[in-house]
Amino acid sequence: AHRTVLISLEVSMHKSGRILWRIESNRGQHGSHAADKNRSSPSTQHEPCSATADQEPGARRRPGEAHVALFPGQGSQFVGMGRGLVKYGAVRDMFSVAQKILGYDLLSLCLNGPEEVLMKTIHCQPAVFVTSLAAVERLGQENPAAIENCVATAGFSVGEFAALVFSGAMDFTEALYAVNVRARAMQAASEQTPSGMLSVVGRPQANYKHACLQAREHCQSQGIKDPVCMVANYLFPDGRVIAGHQEALDFLQMNSRKLHFLHTRKLPVSGAFHTPLMESAVEPLREVLSKLEIRRPEIAVHSNVDGKRYMHSKHIQRQLARQLVSPVKWEQTMHEVYERTEGQPFPITYEVGPGKQLGSMLQRCNLKAYRNYQHIDVALEQD
Repeated sequence: AHRTVLISLEVSMHKSGRILWRIESNRGQHGSHAADKNRSSPSTQHEPCSATADQEPGARRRPGEAHVALFPGQGSQFVGMGRGLVKYGAVRDMFSVAQKILGYDLLSLCLNGPEEVLMKTIHCQPAVFVTSLAAVERLGQENPAAIENCVATAGFSVGEFAALVFSGAMDFTEALYAVNVRARAMQAASEQTPSGMLSVVGRPQANYKHACLQAREHCQSQGIKDPVCMVANYLFPDGRVIAGHQEALDFLQMNSRKLHFLHTRKLPVSGAFHTPLMESAVEPLREVLSKLEIRRPEIAVHSNVDGKRYMHSKHIQRQLARQLVSPVKWEQTMHEVYERTEGQPFPITYEVGPGKQLGSMLQRCNLKAYRNYQHIDVALEQD
């Protein structure tokens, strides 16, 4: 039944110009029907290259011309995103296909809300995914070289799916179908246990693992069996998101000063993402990923699980499922993406999608790389 749904959607998308081709047509050597060629001949795929730009002199691209694309995750959404983007390329078709897959008008939800509906996990994950790729259409039309010269990409949590579509590893339609399954499974997992996520900025002497241990011990004293409290996101030096049982997060906030936390803030999410409390969501996502056609990326795509590049389709399937119950190692990923020899120029970095959170994190992880950062806005003034 799953494949039948996807096939019918692929046919309707093909009649409107086939969205993936429209996106790839702006990608120069990394696009232009490359996905079609890869289906029949894996040997035609480009070798993944890194933003370290370790190419020989005289190669296709000088180091300073290399570009990186970063895709945001859940929490970046806002009412009004997508405004002014439908005039670009395939954007209107993308939202049309999304309506068929999701069963509701995603464009209207992005533009008009209501906010409390957009903020739900089942809605905001597809919204961020589609809007981010709509921003790719804008970037490709306004600055084609930004797409053509892109050598590496990464996405935060659900943003990783947008990065994989951008890299040619996944089709837009199939990736959106997987994102929808993922969002629904995560929402269902969240409803099983009162849990959440806490953003923490600590002093240099803060010990996050020990703080989580104390919080788990507190939960056990309250009669909670097998409590969960762990670092779920490594954002930047001394910037973490801790996730787990609600009682554990309450303990951390009440004892923040003693734990050397400078700032704490509960995030407006429904559960403890990227922890074992999401275990029930793994199998539904793994099952749908096993049915999709996933190819080796044409440019370097870095995994949230360990920051390393994806090497092949099975690797992508395995890591995307693991990501649900594993910490997002964004700080480590930034080090992998921007590692280079002394004196080597840093690439231009585009944050493609709603919000500027990834730029803020890059500024704290690598100030030199941040100096070449640009944000591609997803809410424009109407003509």
